[in-house]
Amino acid sequence: MTPISLASGYGSFPAPAVVAPAVARQLPRAPWPASPTEGLAELRAALASRYLPHLPASGGADAFLVTPGTKAALFLALSSVLQSGDEVVLLTPNWFGFAELVRRAGGHLRELPLSPADNYALPLDAIAAALTPRTRVLLFSNPNNPTGRIYTPPELKALLALTRRFPALFVLADEIYDGILFGPESVPSLLSFPDPGHRHLVVNGFSKSHALVGWNIGWLAAPQAVRRASAARLFATGGAVAVPSQLAALAVLQDGNIGVDLCRQLLPNRQRLLGFLATLPGALPHPPLGTYYAFPDLRAFLTPNLPLPEASADLVARLLAAGVEVVDGATCGAPGFVRMSYAVPEPDLQEAVRRLGAVLR
Repeated sequence: MTPISLASGYGSFPAPAVVAPAVARQLPRAPWPASPTEGLAELRAALASRYLPHLPASGGADAFLVTPGTKAALFLALSSVLQSGDEVVLLTPNWFGFAELVRRAGGHLRELPLSPADNYALPLDAIAAALTPRTRVLLFSNPNNPTGRIYTPPELKALLALTRRFPALFVLADEIYDGILFGPESVPSLLSFPDPGHRHLVVNGFSKSHALVGWNIGWLAAPQAVRRASAARLFATGGAVAVPSQLAALAVLQDGNIGVDLCRQLLPNRQRLLGFLATLPGALPHPPLGTYYAFPDLRAFLTPNLPLPEASADLVARLLAAGVEVVDGATCGAPGFVRMSYAVPEPDLQEAVRRLGAVLR
């Protein structure tokens, strides 16, 4: 039996139709435009127009650094603000890749678990207690990967009122799924909030909400000191993102409808997977409003008497033996949960749900 993977973080989308013509128009024109390390001026202006509409694009563009993927944006930001041994507090469950990025940037990761019982609400008292003189960064994602939780403007406003009490603290938001949403409200960006202390950092990219899988392009928005330090590090270790990737990113930004189209494509699969999970008592009490993941609580299906991390790994192995690959929630800080993607071909998901039903009953 060939396993069906619901574990990948990438969707099965083709590149948007606007991309090929945008890149092809440039092919006969020689030479290609040279890009500064920070990225093409027109791409950075387009980012500013979208995310900093209250500023002139010419001025807001200076906040943006175009990077070779979102991981690079995260690493550049962390490397620019962390000193050896500085702490990064990560709100979990969260993406499993953060730990290695923090380690390689010289930091020490501390996890602060949020509760599924209240739909992963931000516990302000617990966050305040977790911040120490060594804490340099508070890291979260919105929408959250893996839970799909979207944090609202009032929630972020309350969080930022707290973080302003810690003037040495940076707040770093990973917003790469900001265009994949199924609720009535848009995802609020950290960039839309006042930042009098110049402590807000945002990373994002084009492989999720814009379907540019394989184009390897992301961005960092940061205060000038951090943006300049990150650009200098990028110049010293690599250089500007390839111009074709930047032109593709500019095309999807100018289109403006890519995320809406993706969500429309995803909706049947979303309904199929969430409908199945609704038949498992208590597995998904709060349907995710963002991303293309479900993060069900499957602790009721764990083998008794095993330690929780081992039982979680055992469940993932049983699902794989039944022909479905998922992400072990233990890697995200939540053993007994699993991350399932529905950004897969519809026949694959249909068969995966049938196979899951053979184990989860």
